[in-house]
Amino acid sequence: MAGMSVEPYREITFDKDGDGATGQHEALAALAAQGATDLVMFAHGWNNTRSVATRLYAAFFAPFPRAVEADAHVGYVGVVWPSMMFSDEPIPDFETVAAVHPGKEAVVGRLATLLREQPDDEAAFTEFGDLLRELTDTGASNGSHGLAQGGPDVPDFLLADPVAVCAMFTDALEEAAGPEPGPGGVPTPREAFGDRLKRYWKGAREALRQATYYTMKRRAGTVGERGLGPLLGELARSSPGLRIHLVGHSMGARLVSYALRGLPAGARNVASVTLLQGAFSHYAFAARLPHEPGRGGALRDLQRRVDGPVVACYSRHDTALRVIYPLASRLARDADSLLGSDRRWWAIGHDGVQAVPGTPSLPLARALRDGVPATGCVSVDAAEVVGEHSDICHPELARLVVSAGRIGRR
Repeated sequence: MAGMSVEPYREITFDKDGDGATGQHEALAALAAQGATDLVMFAHGWNNTRSVATRLYAAFFAPFPRAVEADAHVGYVGVVWPSMMFSDEPIPDFETVAAVHPGKEAVVGRLATLLREQPDDEAAFTEFGDLLRELTDTGASNGSHGLAQGGPDVPDFLLADPVAVCAMFTDALEEAAGPEPGPGGVPTPREAFGDRLKRYWKGAREALRQATYYTMKRRAGTVGERGLGPLLGELARSSPGLRIHLVGHSMGARLVSYALRGLPAGARNVASVTLLQGAFSHYAFAARLPHEPGRGGALRDLQRRVDGPVVACYSRHDTALRVIYPLASRLARDADSLLGSDRRWWAIGHDGVQAVPGTPSLPLARALRDGVPATGCVSVDAAEVVGEHSDICHPELARLVVSAGRIGRR
């Protein structure tokens, strides 16, 4: 492919339902037939177009030829799926929102109008809540506060009183930002700025962003479990000697992790998984949740399906995961803290794998010097190179993928 930094390189694509393009299995199996022993598969998490995803892959893969052994036979695969940008900014891009929700352009347009005009009117917030539920297909209004009848995984903010929800998001964002400086630098109470309802439209913007995030969360899991996982199963049958190394960034880390759920029983071709600033729960692989021992994480014990380690890179510099992700992760209908002080809602890219006994946490330099365990979960503090959520194209991270996967050596 023109402009790609490595060869052989292939791209595979999936739609929102996890259906892939025709002939993708055959194209990847052909790489094995041509001598490839290892495939590094990377799933983006914040790209909205194929061309942007390809540029990311070219930048990330560029250091690999220098990182692998000279006689290694490695192929590279970019996983392209319909996603939105996971921006560090809490202001939604309406073109992106419309692209993520095809057929809902009129709904998006009306939401944009409300956010622009910011009516000082509770009825406008009720309409806003109804529009969010229509956007995300989470149920019909029941009348009192526009409450929807949703399933067990529908986020609380889509079901509750829209005024209370927007107030909650506003307070959380303002708490994270700190007090506004007033005259002489003295902090001024936020309530003094504008009318109460006008102020809550700041939280309404975040509610829209989180509604779109909710759609992407479901989609990433679907594409991984119904699309990529079964494809890997086909490769296990047709090319049993081919070792697969899954890499995912942000929501793409969720995608490649959920591929383990779709991997057929007995398939042992996934040789490593590397999660870069993963935008999903740090308890995902836990057999028991610390705050609810009777339940496990969504991916409980699935690290055992990997014939190698599951490496989760995290960084304290990632504002998107430190502040914004917890706002999006309250799926348990709980009215407690929205901010990062409540560990239940932290992301795996914020502090690594949690509640999985025996999981070491290593600084990146040590992981590169000494290697990582050959199996199981491991957390790697990548703060020395990862400055923010999308800052992942570094030779050190390429070397970590190679080391974790024992690429070029057995």
